Amino acid sequence: MREKIAVLMGGRSLEREISLASGKRVTEALAEREYRVLALDVTPDLVGTLRAERPDACYIALHGKYGEDGTIQELLEFLRIPYTGPGVTASALAWDKSVAKRLFAEAGIPTPAWITLTADAFKEMGAATALDLVPRAVGEFPLVVKPSKQGSALGLTRVDEADGLAEALLSALSFGEAAIVEKWIEGPELAVSVLEDDEGRPVVLPPVEIVAKSGLFDFSAMYTAGETDYYVPARLDAHVMDEVVRLARRVHELLGCRDVSRVDMVVSADGMPQVLESNTSPGMTEISLLPMAATAADMTFQDVVERVVRSALARGC
Repeated sequence: MREKIAVLMGGRSLEREISLASGKRVTEALAEREYRVLALDVTPDLVGTLRAERPDACYIALHGKYGEDGTIQELLEFLRIPYTGPGVTASALAWDKSVAKRLFAEAGIPTPAWITLTADAFKEMGAATALDLVPRAVGEFPLVVKPSKQGSALGLTRVDEADGLAEALLSALSFGEAAIVEKWIEGPELAVSVLEDDEGRPVVLPPVEIVAKSGLFDFSAMYTAGETDYYVPARLDAHVMDEVVRLARRVHELLGCRDVSRVDMVVSADGMPQVLESNTSPGMTEISLLPMAATAADMTFQDVVERVVRSALARGC
């Protein structure tokens, strides 16, 4: 019999349903490869179940808070159970988009101009009186406003005029304690997935070009059939493609990721790729971006899942 793998999914984040879909596919893929699979919805019984079942490793198919912010990773390290994907520090850094963007800027990785505003800055310090200064800090409209800590483009709003900024900030802050106001870059949006080979070296899969019919790749465009067109590999000039690949690998390494990550980018009018964020637990559903990229690289879904699991098993606790 092969190793016992617990697939962790669901939980209480706003991305619960997506996580359950990812977890179901991962569970089926591992079963097809004859692993002993334990599908676990993350509930208050999780620790007791893991201690009783003693899996050889956990596959983290959780999305959103608790699954991508370092919480589940720290718990599994405490329980001394190997797990897939980036560790505690990399997860926490990537989850906080504002911190990640600061790291990008300090490392010379191009990222759109931005500011971060917290709920406390509004409540305790009067930040609302300075919204007229936003264009000077970030650039002229259009802008994009999004939660600093959230996934699946939840709370994302494009703002075309100044009178829409306050409402967009309120919407983003309803998802968390901080919001990012970022310069809108018009150009092809890309999802660039990274896996690691047997030696732990990052391998960049063919970039996926995303064309949302609404013009905004938000939660609805992401998960509503027919709302978005995808091109794999992305329709890029060779020199732009080379830079996209370089940046994806650089971001993966800078944040300290391992096993898998997905770097989201946009290509500006001058052909310069700009890094938006990094995702440490990419979706694994039927319509997710990483599986699309893997198919273009002649990898089956089972190949991807098993590669990630074998890395966790080889690494151990």
